Amino acid sequence: MAALNVTQKLINNHLIEGELIPGKEIGIKIDQALLQDATGTLVQLELEAMGLERAKTEVAVQYVDHNLLQTDFKNADDHLFLKSAAQRFGLWFSRPGNGVSHPVHMERFGKPGKTLVGSDSHSCAAGSLGMLAIGTGGLDVASAIAGQPYYVKMPKVMGVKLTGKLPDWVSAKDIILEMLRRHDVKGGVGKIIEYYGDGLQHLSAMDRHVIANMGAELGATTTVFPSDEETKRFLKSQTREDDWVELKADEECEYDLHDEIILDELVPLIALPTSPGNVVPVSEVAGKKISQCVVGSSANPGLRDFWIVGEIVKGKSVNAEVSLDINPTSRQIIQNMIDIKTFGNLITAGARFHQSGCMGCIGMGQAPASGTISLRTMPRNFPDRSGTKDDQVHLCSPETAAASALTGKITDPRDLEKLYDMKYPEYVDPEIHIINTDMLVAPLEDNKSVELKKGPNIKSLPHIEELKDSAEVPVLLKMGDNVSTDEILKAGAEVLPFRSNLPEISKYAFTVIDETYYDRAMQTKDQFGGHIVVAADNYAQGSSREHAAIAPKYLGQIAVIAKSYARIAWQNLVNFGILPLEFENNDDYEKFEQGDTIQLKNLRDAVKNREPIHVDILKENGDSVTIPTKHTLSNRQIRVLLKGGIINEFKEKLS
Repeated sequence: MAALNVTQKLINNHLIEGELIPGKEIGIKIDQALLQDATGTLVQLELEAMGLERAKTEVAVQYVDHNLLQTDFKNADDHLFLKSAAQRFGLWFSRPGNGVSHPVHMERFGKPGKTLVGSDSHSCAAGSLGMLAIGTGGLDVASAIAGQPYYVKMPKVMGVKLTGKLPDWVSAKDIILEMLRRHDVKGGVGKIIEYYGDGLQHLSAMDRHVIANMGAELGATTTVFPSDEETKRFLKSQTREDDWVELKADEECEYDLHDEIILDELVPLIALPTSPGNVVPVSEVAGKKISQCVVGSSANPGLRDFWIVGEIVKGKSVNAEVSLDINPTSRQIIQNMIDIKTFGNLITAGARFHQSGCMGCIGMGQAPASGTISLRTMPRNFPDRSGTKDDQVHLCSPETAAASALTGKITDPRDLEKLYDMKYPEYVDPEIHIINTDMLVAPLEDNKSVELKKGPNIKSLPHIEELKDSAEVPVLLKMGDNVSTDEILKAGAEVLPFRSNLPEISKYAFTVIDETYYDRAMQTKDQFGGHIVVAADNYAQGSSREHAAIAPKYLGQIAVIAKSYARIAWQNLVNFGILPLEFENNDDYEKFEQGDTIQLKNLRDAVKNREPIHVDILKENGDSVTIPTKHTLSNRQIRVLLKGGIINEFKEKLS
């Protein structure tokens, strides 16, 4: 038998359809499902639309970690709805305040050797435990909960060898920032990143979580680590040692692609606005005045990450011009922070504590002041994501954040040795953590009598029609490279409360790019029956937020034409019946202008038979040009698209 890497072993053990040939679609059995509230409300409505009786995965958990601010009834109503839906469909329910989904799932449910899909792009964080964990659109998660395979194009596997040991003042965040510096935000597209090498022995399970989490920012399908003695130590600390199994690559295994990071050579790094891939050494931008440091999020969620900040600021005061915001990632983490004196060190130094949740990471409060720099240990710094239009969000390690909070300016943490005569603190993880499961609600044994609690802001999903055979519609937007889901459908405290109200949340579609989009879309929906948008490379990168597909669909979007797509967005478009077309010749992108009209004919047969799809572009001056486009859908996706999406497909199976 051929030698296998960890990724191949995980997929082989769960393979239902297809072969491990890069680029070919595979179907895999899913063991676990993760939902958070910003996307989970839609998933629960999808489960309702599918007529599901009970979850068929081994474990499915509905977390409430995004929409925690209760400024009116909307979020509170949704929390009640989500609890009732979890009980109705047989899911665990993590109550508001219990913590961020990814670290809590790692603490309580993650198991080496298992597969997971999550309706959050950072679900890949579970790869830190030797899992195959993939963030995807909510409809894919709903289908997995209903017992269907998860389908994805088999990625290439990039083996990243880690050698050596991290220097003082450099931590796991700098490793993933180094990967982003090398490969940028689309360098992982079509790839699974698997880490191996002697350097792993110096990285804790939570260090690995930091790296795996931000594989999403690379555009990777997921990130995989082996399950080794460190994995065992972590599970023991959570009193779950019995869940450990060893999972490692065979000695003679091969990878499709290769990279190597010599840990000893790394320096503190920072991502500048407005992309996680815009990475430079901290020393290059040191000295710039800041107004805020935010520590926490799923990208730096571990006890050690808060401890190191507490040790650096212990006995000192945060700079008077800086707000040091602490977002604890779980209720359990807070209890452990109190136990090891970290909580007291931070409070005494002037830190501000917030709820256990995503908070500022998703723009749910903690917006920085206008025209000022905010340093964050978070995964993303897309434009306006923080809630401030002209935000200047930088991404960095806890060490860099803490050092900068003390000085009031971007500071290389290595400088603390001379500034404060400080030696690098050495962290020792408690052998057994304080465990608290009081805010986890187990699935009901008898779930059939549970009624869904729907407040006035919760609207059931509308019926989606099958793909039309022809269209004559306008080009409503023309966009460039790397358009993010935050730009397509923004997050934040103003918008996310409408996540279960499609008519209302649709009013925010593309507003970051063009505030007139909604009004124009509604007009063209009535006048022409819909519209299309045009983009360049890596369209819809970032979040798994399927509202970025279903909101434009609600407004009449029938197709997107782009040079290339981010994986999750491409899948979401198909799931909701939007045709993702690609240029045959990328130069044809230049032939489009916003305001053009396009014609599509004989569309259903062309899609079904994989024929070139000719797009007639009609200019306002009467000129016209025809260009060829294509799609790269699997046979299964073609079938789904023709029917108008996965919900229609699933209903048909049940009928």
